[in-house]
Amino acid sequence: MQLNDAGRIAEQCWRDIPVHFPHVQLDAFVIMPNHVHGVLWIVANNGARVGATHASPLRNAPIPPRGPVPQSIGTIIGQFKSAVTRQINALRNAPGAPVWQRNYYEHIIRNEQALNAIRRYIVENPLRWPLDRYNPERIGKDPLAQEIWKLMNQRASPREDPS
Repeated sequence: MQLNDAGRIAEQCWRDIPVHFPHVQLDAFVIMPNHVHGVLWIVANNGARVGATHASPLRNAPIPPRGPVPQSIGTIIGQFKSAVTRQINALRNAPGAPVWQRNYYEHIIRNEQALNAIRRYIVENPLRWPLDRYNPERIGKDPLAQEIWKLMNQRASPREDPS
């Protein structure tokens, strides 16, 4: 993948995430022509990787929270997208112009098999651009993407299930 100026901005902002969020470690990622794939690890103060839980915030709190929780995935991705947007818009002299889709897709990776498949998908994504669902000139479905989707939707094994 040959990155243009906007792609290089997105790549540098992604690499800078741990500078702004020391509790985050980067794993595989790729900047594509119109989207980004990446794996982030949330780590504890001692550097140990933190496992995911099925817990959700209380919905009957007296004052519902507004906006993303500080240090959360929502905050991390929001600040990444904001930094990229500011820099790209400065580059093209287009303040306030949209750069990203409204939201993002997140998934908790529950086992090593899924992690390795997702890493492979990310690394090989540029080679499969003709099959990418975000490619406006897509020529067909991507069997690897379909395989990974199935892996991601499998329940964790009993020893990996924190509940």
